[in-house]
Amino acid sequence: MKRTLITAALLLSYGAAAQAAAEAKNIIFFLGDGMGPTTVTASRIYKYGEDGSLNMDKLERTARIKTYSNDAQTTDSAPSMAAYMTGVKMNNEVISMSPETVATAPTKDANGNLGINNCAPSGNGTSVATILELAKAKGKAVGSITTTELTHATPAATFSHICNRNAQYAIAAQLTPGGAGYNAALGDGVDVLMGGGRNHFTPFDALVNKAGRADGRNLLTEMAAKGYTVGATKADLAAAPNTKKFIGLFSSKSHLEYELDRSATPPAGEGAVQPSLAEMTTKAMDILSQNAGGYFLMVEGGRIDHALHGTNAKRALVDTIAFDDAIKAALDKARLTDPTLANTLVIVTADHDHTMAFNGYGKRGNPILDITRNYKDNQPLKDADGNTYTTLVFGNGPNRPNLRTSLDSATVLADNYLQETGVRLASETHGGGDVKLLATGAGAKVFKGTLNNTAVFALLKSAFGF
Repeated sequence: MKRTLITAALLLSYGAAAQAAAEAKNIIFFLGDGMGPTTVTASRIYKYGEDGSLNMDKLERTARIKTYSNDAQTTDSAPSMAAYMTGVKMNNEVISMSPETVATAPTKDANGNLGINNCAPSGNGTSVATILELAKAKGKAVGSITTTELTHATPAATFSHICNRNAQYAIAAQLTPGGAGYNAALGDGVDVLMGGGRNHFTPFDALVNKAGRADGRNLLTEMAAKGYTVGATKADLAAAPNTKKFIGLFSSKSHLEYELDRSATPPAGEGAVQPSLAEMTTKAMDILSQNAGGYFLMVEGGRIDHALHGTNAKRALVDTIAFDDAIKAALDKARLTDPTLANTLVIVTADHDHTMAFNGYGKRGNPILDITRNYKDNQPLKDADGNTYTTLVFGNGPNRPNLRTSLDSATVLADNYLQETGVRLASETHGGGDVKLLATGAGAKVFKGTLNNTAVFALLKSAFGF
């Protein structure tokens, strides 16, 4: 009798644990590319001041994430995002493949464009399942949206498997249901896709699409035949029906505009009609929520990383704020039907850090992009040679002067100012430090402490009950 009671208690306990694990009907995974702790802090001060809070700051669960890849202390975006999505450490440049996969370089196509798949068909690793694929197989709707090219490393890690992130024409083909190269693990296809880089989906044209596909395929036409609504502008996004699959490619070539350029004085071209990340996010939720079984949505603020590589702190901070606005928009929309987020898990994190540093003993209230002023007397602080310097600098990058001179506020607060760097390199690199993870909603309580990025995948699966 005693053993029976113990067994019953254990079964009851197991059942409760299993039920608790499967808390989330929906998961929204926000990824700020390159959004390290210094970028978060600087963006908060830039927009809301030292006492203020970003929307992401208000999420009640926090963790630190280790980001190293299988072969490097400092990761690139491909294996770091893939670690979140698959639970597997892989080599730099590799997307959602097993650890032994070698990042064989892609080759140029007949028109001289880099991006043809040069991965060995066998003997160079195997595919590893992504959380998006697992969710699709369980009957959930899935989406992947970004401010970068749709075939860029972060979104690609959710739906493709390839030995080198730069094989972008092959990555596009993996998205096209029924076509050559399609990733069959996606079932009838990813339900919502948004980003830039339309050239990877459309045929080469010597006049208007020099970076188009050498194989002559129009993947967007193929996807339309499979039931997708295809969009190219903000108006197309707004008009798209919520009851159909949607692919929106809002730039004919390359990424979407930086938020600073898109929202201030939009150019006459594509930037003027590109949707914001917040608009993309809420529309994706409208479409995905039509599925009664729930959904998985990945949202990337990808151009944070690009601005940091360029040592342009202002654009990095403005894009971080736009990313944070998208988080608020998603939370507001989710709470309209799920006030306590009892069914929805929201994760916010980054794939890696950068080398931007917050330096000097600046006065509280001093503009974060300005020269540093002393907290004692508000006078400009100076280096050992008597020259002023900015609060934000980079550890490496192209802007190391042979001889430093004093900087003034008008110069450093300009949109195009590039911060100084310590070590001279052609481009600023990623940083290898830990990044933050913030979470709220269904199943969020398990995100705590210091976690490997691969552990996040297991927690996402558990939240879904997979």
